Amino acid sequence: MRPAPIRKPKAFTRVDVIAVIVVIVVFVVLSAMLWPVGRVQAAPRISCVNNLKQIGTAYRIWANDNGDCFPASQSVANGGWREFLTNADQGFLCWTNYAVMQNEMGQSPRIVLCPADERQPAPTFSNFANINLSYFVGVSADDNQPQSLLGGDRHLGGGATPRDDYGFSPAGGKGNDVAIQTNSKSGPVCWSLKIHSAGVKTGAGNILLGDGSVQQVTSGYFRSNYQPVVGQTTNWPVGHLPSSPSVRVLFP
Repeated sequence: MRPAPIRKPKAFTRVDVIAVIVVIVVFVVLSAMLWPVGRVQAAPRISCVNNLKQIGTAYRIWANDNGDCFPASQSVANGGWREFLTNADQGFLCWTNYAVMQNEMGQSPRIVLCPADERQPAPTFSNFANINLSYFVGVSADDNQPQSLLGGDRHLGGGATPRDDYGFSPAGGKGNDVAIQTNSKSGPVCWSLKIHSAGVKTGAGNILLGDGSVQQVTSGYFRSNYQPVVGQTTNWPVGHLPSSPSVRVLFP
């Protein structure tokens, strides 16, 4: 019985080789087009989360050294800036809250600027102002209230429809002193279409809570899960008490 003949594998033709090369090139090009986009959009937000976590740590260190109070709740005599907040319209001094904690933040003004923000960092805290700041301040936040609103991205605004601006944070750094109603149905807020809202038509952003945790939230999730429990401000300036329970937030 004759042994079966050994058949040599059929070699690729030139057409086959070209087809394989085309498929590989198309795959590489598509990967290069799509994969980095996700990374570019995600990287600034991750950096922003890290910034807010460092700020949250700075708050706790500062509080441990200053009577267990955050800067907005501690007197000027003891290193804070509480007395300034007995006046209305103090948004232009939003930067003060972070300048007070500069030592705890390692003397780095870059920590208080989101990499997705169009603003530029200050070279030092000596040259620091609202125009170098990306994060709002919840002036009545308390570490004994874990869900109280301590800070977050500045592109939060009023209403339920995102706008193409920076929300409560005006251009030029003049700041804004805002009463955010804790009843989200009576006073809804949403993230504008800036900073971290790329790809999220309803808006998205980061918030820093009283326990130092950072949450990435869409507008709807913030309204339903955080706005009702972010705490309430009781020490409003005389003559500026809101008509409904609200939390006072300063925007840079």
